[in-house]
Amino acid sequence: MDRFDAMQAFVRVVESGSFTKAADTLHVSKTTVTQLVQQLEARLRVKLLHRTTRRVQVTADGAAYYDRAVRLLADLDDAETSLSSASAAPRGRLRVDVPSPLARLILVPALPQFHAQYPDIQLDMGVSDRMVDLIGDNVDCVVRGGEIQDQSLIARRVGDLQLGVYAAPGYLERAGMPAHPKDLEDTHHRVVGFLWSRSGRTFPYAMRRGAEDVQVQGRYVLAVDDGNAYQAAGLAGMGILWLPHYIAQPHLGTGELVPLFQDWALDTMPLYVAYPPNRHVSAKARVFIDWVAALLAQHAPLVGPGGGLPRP
Repeated sequence: MDRFDAMQAFVRVVESGSFTKAADTLHVSKTTVTQLVQQLEARLRVKLLHRTTRRVQVTADGAAYYDRAVRLLADLDDAETSLSSASAAPRGRLRVDVPSPLARLILVPALPQFHAQYPDIQLDMGVSDRMVDLIGDNVDCVVRGGEIQDQSLIARRVGDLQLGVYAAPGYLERAGMPAHPKDLEDTHHRVVGFLWSRSGRTFPYAMRRGAEDVQVQGRYVLAVDDGNAYQAAGLAGMGILWLPHYIAQPHLGTGELVPLFQDWALDTMPLYVAYPPNRHVSAKARVFIDWVAALLAQHAPLVGPGGGLPRP
């Protein structure tokens, strides 16, 4: 038994949930995949998978082995791509996690260019605003807005999001046009709340005009933990939004959103790529991070080391 082939076959079965699908991705027969997994179980003397006629389910021992196997396979791939001959053409599987609006509006539309330049990189992109355990979830790097609170991670600042305050015309017809940010604390007005993933709570926004400095949180009837849902709630008239310009801009020309408090300044929100300090930055991860930084230089250029909204 080739231990590498058996390990790879097992990982593909777990991830695809099927021996047939695993065989297709490995370009071998289903019988070969089945035999490799059986040989691996015999060698380890544990049952890794529960098999039924309808599905394949990983056992507790299998789940623990899967986590280790994924890391070992990634380390092996990194070792191969670190060679000078391989570094010129990064390849292999790269697991990343990015915020949902950033993926939808900026990263995914630009991925054809990335793939054309690096055709041998297989990208597994998680799209979420949740906290990610980079080690436990076997993620190579994440893109996140706000200051990185986990000081154990290595973080590279790749952009700064300019923020504004917006509302749908239908909302303003019902609630009226607020004259001052503090009006959002009144009973007449509502905001859409954003639940920060670390705390599950909403937080106030800092706004400045001349010598006046206010913290605005507002009241909400709806709070969400996903950027796309947050935007959709505002467009539906559920309340006032704080949005990055790149998200709001398409809706200003159509009249779906109206800018508010344009004479007030808001802190920028920094964007970071973060990755574990004990993980070798492979060639494929390095080119992805550089690509993200170059892309965001067009959409969210760095404005310097100034303040940003805290990441709760």
